[in-house]
Amino acid sequence: MGALTGIKVIDLTRILAGPFCSMMLADMGADVIKVESPNGGDPIRGQGAFKYGVSWYFAQFNRNKRSIILDLRSEQGKAVLADLIRQADVLVENYRPGVLDAMGFDQGRLDALNPALVVTRITGYGSTGPYNDRPSFDFIAQAMSGFMSTTGLPDGDPMRGAPPLSDLIAGLYAAFGTASALVARGGLASAQPPGRGQVVETALTNGLISFLAYLSAEYFATGQNPARTGNDHPITAPYGLFEAADGQIAVAPSQPYNVTQFLGALGLSDLLTQDDFRDNQARMTNRAALNALINAETCKQSVDHWITVINEAGCPCGRVMSLAEVFDDPQVQAQDMAIDIDHPGHGPVRVTGFPVKMTGTPCEVRFPAPNLGAHGAEILEELGYSAEKIAATLPAATPTN
Repeated sequence: MGALTGIKVIDLTRILAGPFCSMMLADMGADVIKVESPNGGDPIRGQGAFKYGVSWYFAQFNRNKRSIILDLRSEQGKAVLADLIRQADVLVENYRPGVLDAMGFDQGRLDALNPALVVTRITGYGSTGPYNDRPSFDFIAQAMSGFMSTTGLPDGDPMRGAPPLSDLIAGLYAAFGTASALVARGGLASAQPPGRGQVVETALTNGLISFLAYLSAEYFATGQNPARTGNDHPITAPYGLFEAADGQIAVAPSQPYNVTQFLGALGLSDLLTQDDFRDNQARMTNRAALNALINAETCKQSVDHWITVINEAGCPCGRVMSLAEVFDDPQVQAQDMAIDIDHPGHGPVRVTGFPVKMTGTPCEVRFPAPNLGAHGAEILEELGYSAEKIAATLPAATPTN
């Protein structure tokens, strides 16, 4: 029994932010019905590396879901969607604002079909404002959120983060908002009438803006745009990558006591008595000189040596790891952050594990990412459709994976 067992989610999303949201709800036990078009379904079914005839990109973000093919441009497809909505707890969509309205499912219609429905919307910029109808994508959100302007080397170009961060953050917020709305609907939140649904909205750009952390705080306080600092921390020193004899170490002395621990582990405690390095402001001003003195010491020993010595001193320290090293790491393995899912007819697929650990209602894999339309008949049967109506309702499509 998962934390969301008994919750039914209608998933109209595709690509990444929406499927990531619905995957988290499914991992928590929700019954997620993925509604896909007859023209190949979710586009990421055809993207990324294929193995055993399956896109592992699609498999990673669509586990624990059931798939039904509906042509939502047809009246028949819309009628089935209306029937699904009547029995659902949550509807998740990531169309541009107004698209669902144009399909005949504006908020008034949704309220009439199911007043308890939680409607979760993921957009590029939000449903209001001058950009609300613009298309967006992770790269655009990274650019327009300010994130990219703060990332990269001081003398280099603005740089995007390698993972699709805005999609993942928006999906994470959407799942959090959905779960919160379900709690409110249950009467545990006094501001929401029990039994009533509400609209939950997240946006790619807004999510990244909320993650600017101390960068936005410094801008609000000073009015100055933060400079790109690469691996150096913009408000503390020392901090970053340092050279060991056989590679680099990442060190994060974020607090004054961590600086004392770090420099003590290196035998450089006396630097803290010098005016150039006595406090954080002095160390920031003289960062280049400080880093040179640290590197001169760290290059005398191996990465393994420093990881042990610096961590034992109490200061966070680690190595820069490739993905091969990450998934071979004993800590990652102990946390089950890579799991194998058997896909009948295809083979085992490895995906990332569950980042949320719960003792009473743990996340689990109940079934793999679905073949296109694999559950259409059983979903319609649950709605009370006869065998004849099921046969007449499901659109023709050739599932590819």
